Amino acid sequence: MRKIAVTGVKAVRRFAAASPTVAIIGELDAVRVPGHPGARPGTGAAHACGHHAQLGMLYGAAIGLNIPELSGPLAGSVAYFATPAEEFIDVARRLARREAGEIQFLSGKQEMIRLGAFDDIDMAMLVHTSSEEPAGRFIVGGTSNGHLVHNVRFIGRAAHAGGAPHDGINALQAASLAIMAINTQRETFEEKDVTRVHGILTKGGTSVNSVPAEVTYEGRVRGRDIAAVDKVVARVERCFKAGALAIGCDLEITTVPGYLPLRNEPGLDDVFVANARAIAGHGSVISQPYDETRGGSTDMGDLSQLIPAIHPYVTAAKGVAHGDDYQIVDYDLAVIQPARVLAATVIDLLGDGGRLAAEVRQRHRPAMTKAEYVRSQSERHRVVRYKGE
Repeated sequence: MRKIAVTGVKAVRRFAAASPTVAIIGELDAVRVPGHPGARPGTGAAHACGHHAQLGMLYGAAIGLNIPELSGPLAGSVAYFATPAEEFIDVARRLARREAGEIQFLSGKQEMIRLGAFDDIDMAMLVHTSSEEPAGRFIVGGTSNGHLVHNVRFIGRAAHAGGAPHDGINALQAASLAIMAINTQRETFEEKDVTRVHGILTKGGTSVNSVPAEVTYEGRVRGRDIAAVDKVVARVERCFKAGALAIGCDLEITTVPGYLPLRNEPGLDDVFVANARAIAGHGSVISQPYDETRGGSTDMGDLSQLIPAIHPYVTAAKGVAHGDDYQIVDYDLAVIQPARVLAATVIDLLGDGGRLAAEVRQRHRPAMTKAEYVRSQSERHRVVRYKGE
């Protein structure tokens, strides 16, 4: 399958039977970090998060699993996915694609789920590079924040900024007040919820000598579960309205359902860990409690609500993720060893007639069905208009 969710790709290698099917995923993403030494001129896109290493792992695992000798001993299939748009940025551009009917959900795995690309997948895994300490380790377990995305338009009225500012309605001032109001809420965020609220102004006006008539804000609310996210979303949206009301401008809030928290599957982790220790050494694995929450978010979380999935890390980079100093420093650890571990994990899962894969699948209890997921994500997408009068 090609061009799933616009630019995604899926390939399947079948062994002795059609099922079970194990997926290995790599993500087609960069982030905008113009100061990064490897940033692309013009766009600022840089490999400052490690998704490019995932594609290397994917290729390596595919090469290893493609040898003819595996056709007989293994049951089922392995599916290779290159999924786009895990970095949930450029929301206005994605919304324009949605309006044009090109997509419905705004991330790659979300849209692939909706389109049925994972319907025949029994379990899935990927490995993400990290710059955490200690270096040279695989990290398994843990979870991630869920999140919700805002795309907000403050709509005022243009006027000459020097000659007649009183004739205008300053949308930038409304946005500034809203951001200030959000900041006053931070002392109410509960530590147990791992709350994060952050955003940027993607448009601040058109010219310095004109009262800004339209200002746009792209932001995110994160938390350890959807209840924690929704609690803070209500406060943040009040702040948007407060800024609009104070200045007297109109407001359009587009709420986009973001990612769900990650549910790492312990049984699948066990198979991965055994192979990581066999390949990289017994002390190569750090296990985290399954309720330990990372501040970031991933659409692997969405997939993990439906099927057994794992999202381990390998500490093979240096610098700050999404920063201008992020670099892969150990290619063997970042790509070759994870590829070997992923391939070996597939072999263990599908060997002996797919016995281990069947055991993982039997123990797994999905949080929701695909139909429930699609309905929930569709219902959470909403547009609210407010007149600040």
